[in-house]
Amino acid sequence: MLKEILIQPHLQIDLAYATSQNFMQKKIYENARCYLHTDAYTCFMRAFDLAQAMGYGLKIFDAFRPVEAQWKLWEICPDPLYVANPERGSSHSRGIAIDLTLTNKEGIELDMGTSFDDFTVSSHHRATDIPAYAQQNRFILLGLMTVAGFDFYQNEWWHYQLHEPSRYPLLSDEEAPFPLMSRAA
Repeated sequence: MLKEILIQPHLQIDLAYATSQNFMQKKIYENARCYLHTDAYTCFMRAFDLAQAMGYGLKIFDAFRPVEAQWKLWEICPDPLYVANPERGSSHSRGIAIDLTLTNKEGIELDMGTSFDDFTVSSHHRATDIPAYAQQNRFILLGLMTVAGFDFYQNEWWHYQLHEPSRYPLLSDEEAPFPLMSRAA
């Protein structure tokens, strides 16, 4: 059900929650493994191929997020505008969501107007308070991901998910091929 995304040319994996460089300022994942449900994996690879054909690369910040990790994020930021309430379930915890950005062929992130996990209105897709070139970069990412079969979340330019998330079950860390979180967590 979950398939691992592996690093390859023009594809970077830098899972924010496997480091302390995130809004929580602490590490959540012990193992930086990047998984998606097989349906989302197929769409992601389509988006990656499209990005490469246009001269871009992709950088992944997060993908499958175990239910246990979603609770940790909610404890720090119980704001449903930016963190899904784990009682309802996150599309990340279903393995059908991915957080990512565009890079150039040298692997340098393109300017999107805000950083990943910037929980402000400037991160919304409709934001106009960012430079025009950043808006253009967001539209390119939106186009790639939409054509590949993903839906977007209006409050986060980096978040894409499959349509009809409730069709997919919530998954815990023990259901991953190799756990992300420490068993002591």
